[in-house]
Amino acid sequence: MTQQPAVPADQAERNTAIVLTAMRELFADKDLTAIDRYWAEPYVQHSPQMPSGLDTLRQVVPGLEGFSWQPQRVAAQGDLVFTHSIVHGWAPDPVVIVDIFRLENGRIVEHWDVVQNLVAAEASVNGNAMV
Repeated sequence: MTQQPAVPADQAERNTAIVLTAMRELFADKDLTAIDRYWAEPYVQHSPQMPSGLDTLRQVVPGLEGFSWQPQRVAAQGDLVFTHSIVHGWAPDPVVIVDIFRLENGRIVEHWDVVQNLVAAEASVNGNAMV
């Protein structure tokens, strides 16, 4: 495993605030100018449904109907911010998404996600809620 350079704890807090603000402004407010403030090229996308580059965000966001991103848990380590969220409007039914964002110089430059259909606790084999 590659050793990451030390990042001050306050940097992780700043990165978390950047991600939460960026996601709110872009996806909830549908403010496409947020891309210019909070993301940077080259933007590397690891989600298998989306190509890399910021033009993809500019094209996808305006067409999202009924979209809401509700982070339930947020954590940060070094230059990474992790969110565990309930999302409506990304798929036909609500989904649970774990997003991982990598920031460089205060801008989002890389993104991974894991998406699962939201299953109610009572319908789950283990009886536990997903979030």
